[in-house]
Amino acid sequence: MADPKGFLKHTERELPKRRPVDLRIMDWKEVYESTTLPEDHLRTQASRCMSCGIPFCHQGCPLGNIIPEWNDLVHRGRWDAAVDRLHATNNFPEFTGRLCPAPCEGSCVLGINQEPVTIKQIEVEIAEAAWAEGGMDPVVPSFRTGQTVAVVGSGPAGLAAAQQLTRAGHAVTVFERDDRIGGLMRYGIPEFKMEKAVLDRRLAQMEAEGTVFRPGVNVGKDITAAQLRAQFDAIVLCGGATLRRDLPVPGRELDGIHQAMDFLPLANKAAAGDPVVDADGLPEVHARDKHVIIIGGGDTGADCLGTATRQGARSVKSFEIMPRPPATRAASTPWPVYPLMFRTASAHEENGERVYSVSTAEFVGSDGHVTALKGSEVKMVDGRFEPVPGSDFEYPADLVLLAMGFTGAQRSGLCSDLGVDFTDRGNVDRDGTWATNVDGVFVAGDMGRGQSLIVWAIAEGRSAAAAVDRYLMGETALPSPVRPTDVAQR
Repeated sequence: MADPKGFLKHTERELPKRRPVDLRIMDWKEVYESTTLPEDHLRTQASRCMSCGIPFCHQGCPLGNIIPEWNDLVHRGRWDAAVDRLHATNNFPEFTGRLCPAPCEGSCVLGINQEPVTIKQIEVEIAEAAWAEGGMDPVVPSFRTGQTVAVVGSGPAGLAAAQQLTRAGHAVTVFERDDRIGGLMRYGIPEFKMEKAVLDRRLAQMEAEGTVFRPGVNVGKDITAAQLRAQFDAIVLCGGATLRRDLPVPGRELDGIHQAMDFLPLANKAAAGDPVVDADGLPEVHARDKHVIIIGGGDTGADCLGTATRQGARSVKSFEIMPRPPATRAASTPWPVYPLMFRTASAHEENGERVYSVSTAEFVGSDGHVTALKGSEVKMVDGRFEPVPGSDFEYPADLVLLAMGFTGAQRSGLCSDLGVDFTDRGNVDRDGTWATNVDGVFVAGDMGRGQSLIVWAIAEGRSAAAAVDRYLMGETALPSPVRPTDVAQR
């Protein structure tokens, strides 16, 4: 512990400043003036870590990040050692440092009576310092096992599994049905949350290590399940939970009502300079000059809000069926549980109105296109949401975006052809070794766990890689951050 009194001397939590709203909504760059703090400021923030006897931040992190150690190393200015310690548990700290909701900070002991340590910011700064100083050289395996592995899906779980297995000496091919590698990090996360150059440089590192990427290949269609099994010694399914939750109310068939994942990828492709489809040079689903209603108040809803704002929406409302959370940690989520509390994303600062405790009853349209949304306030009665009498409302809506989450993995195609079992919750079934009922076929990430966090995806990808390595070689030295008992379906 570099400074035993650091948390007493430095009580204020400091984060990078966001660019002024009127400037940042004019482009797709990340929202911060700089993603980094001055080094002396960061070392001060790292000194707030108490190096607790029982570091509950470990409990909050599925990856098992050894947070007090790299906080101490940053405070001492030992950046090379800090990135080594960070990479010992996390393949992609520059992703999690931008995109993770930081359950570690919710478990920080200092957070009991002060603002928690800026763990997430310190994490991303360690990674960025390593990239800036050329410390992210490819880790090329010293030998090749002769074993081949197919990873299906290139989100964080697939990429983590692929990098671990490549570094273990296996010949790994990652298949992705989209035209570019990255999964939701590529087409679900807006550029203003993570510029895709951050993803591309890591993919270049992986290619230099020997991982082969095959984008634009729909496994189960372009290559059959039988061909995949014949060509590879093991298969890791990392295709995510792609079945989107829908809203079957009257008027759902009207034009102008879209899933969030029909909206966000088009915006990301346009921001990347890909050809767009209409005569006005706009993506097919676009918010310009429209009254937009987003149904779903989570991270995806906030991503839709920030995107619609940058596209020039006339107005934006975000609907959430749950009540507005309290300003501070709710009594139902005591420390060290991840706190339920009111949070403001960068997109919420920029535009829009958040409306809580409401439910949609009907979409209204004209000439086949949505023009309004009818709904009411709701309250919980005997475990169910019931309309509040006299609270009916109608709002104009030219574009409705459904951001209500996902219900499980896609069954048709590859999974049905392989013959893998599913749970009653719609996830691919697996045992404590990450294996499906089909020999040599494993599953990790949202495809087996259900919709979850990026840190869980990376942790599961690393753990599944260890299981695959053991399956192929009889033993493994790869780490497995997720305990076998945590693999069981929930």
